[in-house]
Amino acid sequence: MSRLLNVYKRYDVAFERGKGVSLFDKDGNEYIDFTSGISVVNLGHCNDEISAAIYKQATTLLHTSNLFINPLQEKLASVLSDASIGGDVFFCNSGTEAGEAAIKLARIYGNKKYDGLRYKIISMKNSFHGRSFATLSVTGQEKIRAGFEPVLDFIRYVPINDIKAFYEEAKDDDVVAVIIEVIQGEGGVIPASESYLERVRSYCSDKDIILIFDEVQTGMGRTGALFGYQHYKFEPDVITVAKALANGIPMGAMVAKKQFGDYLTMGTHGSTFGGNYLACSVALKVLEIINNKKFLCEIREKGEHLKKRIGHIVSNIGEVRGEGLMLGMQLEHIESEKFIKKCIEKKLLVIPSANNTVRLYPPLTVSFEELDEGCERISSALGELF
Repeated sequence: MSRLLNVYKRYDVAFERGKGVSLFDKDGNEYIDFTSGISVVNLGHCNDEISAAIYKQATTLLHTSNLFINPLQEKLASVLSDASIGGDVFFCNSGTEAGEAAIKLARIYGNKKYDGLRYKIISMKNSFHGRSFATLSVTGQEKIRAGFEPVLDFIRYVPINDIKAFYEEAKDDDVVAVIIEVIQGEGGVIPASESYLERVRSYCSDKDIILIFDEVQTGMGRTGALFGYQHYKFEPDVITVAKALANGIPMGAMVAKKQFGDYLTMGTHGSTFGGNYLACSVALKVLEIINNKKFLCEIREKGEHLKKRIGHIVSNIGEVRGEGLMLGMQLEHIESEKFIKKCIEKKLLVIPSANNTVRLYPPLTVSFEELDEGCERISSALGELF
């Protein structure tokens, strides 16, 4: 009898080892992994360079606490800042914690600069930002908030890509921040349109509203750019990063432009494990590999290839959305759960999402041959369900 708290719906398969795009169960059966641990092991399972970085740091120094200077943390902060919005960095352990830091930053900014008169945060309906009390409050899905009411009462939700609804909610002078996913991952792989994001950016700049982009799933190369917003010609004020930042070692970060980040002063926030030596060492190696023009170009090419093939397979029974290797396949006439279980039978792993959508998140290191084999198994699974 399991003594685990029953908070996860698990599929009936367990794995003992992995390599690249493959996972192996106790009987040695090989599965093609189109989940990457929900966009975490973007460089594949047991990547040789990542494993070497883990071993080297694990035999040197793991942790000293943030009471002391950590040169690796300072180096990583510079690399991450230079590769993104040029802000200052707070390190933590997850996307939830990164979102929590962003929410606290918004509130302290509104309290200190505007004497508490600005405190509301606008979020998108269908969004997902975490499961702590603050981050589930800004999550625009009732099923995530259910059972924990009353949630924070200063959050307002608007439909993504509905600029009129945004303007209507943001017109009052009590809004301090807006939080958006460039592509809603948990919400069904729903992209925010460039025109919508551009108008929101312009409005936030005019009104001194902090624009936060949640890059937890869209970051670290998943869309074919290091961060999702880099497909456009404008920047947010704050980004949250996690998941693939250390390729499976728990790590998150918030990057905030200085005029906002300076409001989190000594003692206002912290993390015991955030930015420890092991996580920083691995994240430096991850960024070295991913933040490479050739590597990112290959991700875009692989994404176009996969999107085209899947689009052909589901042309009459669904649609494909997304960017790079962050793709969602919304099905018609077939329950996504039945399809996922059929894929498991075919030794292919895919991820559920909202609106009867299945996410396809293979490791960024996947080969074209592995993509094609995954597509064959998807086609076979669908064929057996019709």
